[in-house]
Amino acid sequence: MPDPVGLTRRWLRDVVVDLDLCPFARGPLQAGRVRIATSDAAETAAALADLGLELQRLQDADPGEIETTLLVFRTAFSKFPDFLEATAVARDLVAAVAGGVMQLADFHPDYVFAGVSRTDPSNWTNRSPFPMWHLLRESSVARAVAGHPDIHSIPGRNVTLLRQMDGEALKRLLPSEDQD
Repeated sequence: MPDPVGLTRRWLRDVVVDLDLCPFARGPLQAGRVRIATSDAAETAAALADLGLELQRLQDADPGEIETTLLVFRTAFSKFPDFLEATAVARDLVAAVAGGVMQLADFHPDYVFAGVSRTDPSNWTNRSPFPMWHLLRESSVARAVAGHPDIHSIPGRNVTLLRQMDGEALKRLLPSEDQD
């Protein structure tokens, strides 16, 4: 079985940080404040229970130790539509339990934005080696937004960058165990 923690860490380093898809990821990753948790859940209910545990763990943690958490699903949500459906419920859970304190972002190997062709490179901004939910502290997001000179330029810059890459380069963005 592939190593979800190692592959996710490599994706964070080589794609998210090195391509600067998220200009706020470098600091927490280099400081070791990104928790990568895994879930063996096979059903949505179990995945939501794991999310609840990670949400509580992040709320209880000192931000200097754990600033953000990625909950990586080893087997659940292989089909993107199932993932989207579960993500809607997960967002409701986060809002009910920690609204105004935490927020949820989502990533999937087959991510496709609504109204965008499946083959459009812009989808790669949210593609990851495994389905995952990203829990973020609202205070960290607010601090990052306030400190960035042009927050609204990030998505367009990312889409432009990814659309300049050929199909093979895009495929290499999702690390696998057989890559060097």
